[in-house]
Amino acid sequence: MDIFALFEGRVSDALIASFPELEGNADILARVVVEPPRDPAHGDLSTNAALVVAKPLGKNPREVAAALATHFEKDEDVASVEIAGPGFLNFRLKLEIWHQVLASIARLKGDYGRSKVGQGEKVNVEYVSANPTGPMHVGHTRGAVFGDALASLLSYAGYDVTKEYYINDAGSQVDTLARSAYLRYREALGEAIEIPSGFYPGDYLIPVGKALVEEFGNSLLDQPESAWLAPVKQHVLAAMMELIKDDLRKLNIEHEVFFSEKTLHGAGGEIEKTLAWLRDEGFIYEGRLEPPKGKTPEDWEDREQTLFRASQFGDDVDRPLIKSDGSYTYFAADIAYHRSKVLRGYTTLIDVLGADHSGYASRIAAAVKAVSGGTAKVDVRFCQLVKLLRNGEPVKMSKRSGDLVTLADVVDEVGPDATRFMLLFRRNDAPLDFDFALVKEQTRDNPVFYVQYAHARCWSVFRNAEKDMPELDVSPEALLEADLGLLSSSDEIELMRMIGSWPRQVAAAARAHEPHRLAFYLHELAALLHAFWAKGKENPSLRFVNQDDPTLTVARLALVDGVRQVLVNGLGLLGVSAPKELS
Repeated sequence: MDIFALFEGRVSDALIASFPELEGNADILARVVVEPPRDPAHGDLSTNAALVVAKPLGKNPREVAAALATHFEKDEDVASVEIAGPGFLNFRLKLEIWHQVLASIARLKGDYGRSKVGQGEKVNVEYVSANPTGPMHVGHTRGAVFGDALASLLSYAGYDVTKEYYINDAGSQVDTLARSAYLRYREALGEAIEIPSGFYPGDYLIPVGKALVEEFGNSLLDQPESAWLAPVKQHVLAAMMELIKDDLRKLNIEHEVFFSEKTLHGAGGEIEKTLAWLRDEGFIYEGRLEPPKGKTPEDWEDREQTLFRASQFGDDVDRPLIKSDGSYTYFAADIAYHRSKVLRGYTTLIDVLGADHSGYASRIAAAVKAVSGGTAKVDVRFCQLVKLLRNGEPVKMSKRSGDLVTLADVVDEVGPDATRFMLLFRRNDAPLDFDFALVKEQTRDNPVFYVQYAHARCWSVFRNAEKDMPELDVSPEALLEADLGLLSSSDEIELMRMIGSWPRQVAAAARAHEPHRLAFYLHELAALLHAFWAKGKENPSLRFVNQDDPTLTVARLALVDGVRQVLVNGLGLLGVSAPKELS
């Protein structure tokens, strides 16, 4: 039961009943929201309805609000309705409504909060997409966790989601990787090697060199690079992708599609087809770019060249597609890749990128608008840097130097739960300090422990009830029959309000593409539960388990079970476990 969605529908109906001229004005009514008031003292729900429709109606907002208030005075679920400020409408609901919400959680269980907000819209979430040149480091980890949680959230909210990984296997860095692996192959055959600057020196290529010996023996030693580069490249790419997949599995991340950049290139490839289509549409021309102001971009050349009319689709400048050596620019491949997504039927494309790609948003948006005819939209989400602290000192990371802290290092030290939750406990576009000491503490200062402990505490309440009141029936069936009318204290109502807002939190986070909202919400819910439990230590009448009042105990256990279920649902969307006990 989504109380906020329910009342949004009722408010829209009331608007049309009071002002029939609004019927059919879906765009106006879509701007009407029902949400918790900023100050809980003002009521349970608040709507901006009067402010939204007043201007189109040519009326004063408070006049509209008065008409709505008169309508809702007859609503059997509304205890009172008040006009506030310039025309906000605040509702106080009858207590029975919150009892109905609690009962719905017991019935819906894992589906409480699931919705059809997305209406089956096809969404492609592309995330991680790290160059396949070595193990994933902690910088990649943030995008991996963000993208995975976002995909889960969108799916739960009714979108048709595909999780995709773009393999950058067509650039010069892959040739460098193959040459680095070939050196390790020679090393495995007993040769002393020296790794040149610019190669990949990491020890992770040592097993690749040994595997090459097992497959080829010494047959590659006397061959020219033109003969061994292709087979070594194929072998090392497969090995690196398996290494990356193994790293991701440590965080319980599985992609459904792995898209190879190589498939875009070559004669008859998607880049060639895309450029031909763009040319036919008049979106490509031969011209010269003006010298850029400020820092010169990598792809700027002072020459006549093939340009995409990016500025026609909202970008700052037009973009080159072919380099002076005849090869395609990275952006040409990006256009072809995003056109592939559009042709596969996706209408929302979400690209999760590192902070070093911050200049790409406008050009990608222009490309998607062009190749989709404006029917698809793209949301580029940037994940800011993670500063990893060990003993108070930053840990340096560099894939090329081989001196790196890998995803596996982090997960092995603190576990997948702490890694995922901590990386989601801040907006993706804000820098993040990942403090090993904090993450391993079992205190309220550690957010993941605090939330998981709330879930474990719910289970401990049931264990205490079974120990102290062994004859009491606390089965799920008994909880469904609990006398919820006994839940009337301010603390109980506050908890019911909080878990009653869970469906709205899911829908809002999905629409905004912001899974961190769920982490914040779960932390706030955990705080309410812990506070209620602490009050029970001081005041026996507030304890969840009251041996002198079995009926009240069952009702409060139903409340605890509702909190437990929401914690399970929320942690599950974030990819974090919900343990029954914490050591």
